[in-house]
Amino acid sequence: MFIKDMQRFEDNRYKARAYMTYILTRNLPNKLPDIRLESIRAALDKIEHDISVFDALYILDTSGRQIGNAIALKKEFEIGDGEDKSSKAYFYRAVNLKRCTLSDPYPSILNNELCVTASMPIYDNKDNLLFVVCIDISLTNILKMIETGYSETIFTYFSRIVYFCFAAVLFIITCFLFQKGLFSLFHPQGEVGIQVIFQSTIAITLALAIFDLTKTIIEEEVFGKTKKEINGIQKTMVRFLGSIIIALAIEALMLVFKLVSSDLSQMLYVFYLIGGINLLLIGLSIYLFAVKYKNN
Repeated sequence: MFIKDMQRFEDNRYKARAYMTYILTRNLPNKLPDIRLESIRAALDKIEHDISVFDALYILDTSGRQIGNAIALKKEFEIGDGEDKSSKAYFYRAVNLKRCTLSDPYPSILNNELCVTASMPIYDNKDNLLFVVCIDISLTNILKMIETGYSETIFTYFSRIVYFCFAAVLFIITCFLFQKGLFSLFHPQGEVGIQVIFQSTIAITLALAIFDLTKTIIEEEVFGKTKKEINGIQKTMVRFLGSIIIALAIEALMLVFKLVSSDLSQMLYVFYLIGGINLLLIGLSIYLFAVKYKNN
């Protein structure tokens, strides 16, 4: 349950941070002259009414020490006056980044449930840090706030079904290509020519490329898994295009052997095929360079 919720949070983290940034920025005074603690407390009262589900609202000073007890919906959560929270990630990240931040899920000391903390640094008009305002919200409640609408949910499930159907058809094609490439090696007369070996290699290579594409579609579009590597989808693309280029190169080589022993006047089409392969290689090289440049 918790692992699934944490995955949903990571997938929608930008939505949660955007929402909390909007709530805090709209209510809190910032980069103004003469910002006092009373005005921050008054702003917290407004936020308390805007967000009906939260665990605690509190203010930290510039050293990370809590000023006063927290504002909470439950009396037992109104604690923490003078507590040092300078070592908390949500404090020093807000100070270092100088903007509203959203922490990773962690067990709350209030109820031992997973929660996240949105923290907003407050500066005066001379860019001096005055306070850091924090709000603790349980992971379950933050997910409810950013939950997608009914129509968007239906469209998401519909898209997954469509992707699954396409992936199923591609897998069937993969099976046919693999069967064709494997069974073509078993010649009824017991002799396997060079042309048969080339055709079998092409069929199995294309089957591998299509299977890799099918696997990527299932993992990312149906199961919703995210790639750990930065260049995960690029690797799939390179493998797919590489398999196609290899298959075309084998086809060109096979055509050369065939025409050498028959009609050399058709050799011009081999040059066309080789030229197309070179264009694919150039395009793949440009793609790899663009991906490397983007990642850098």
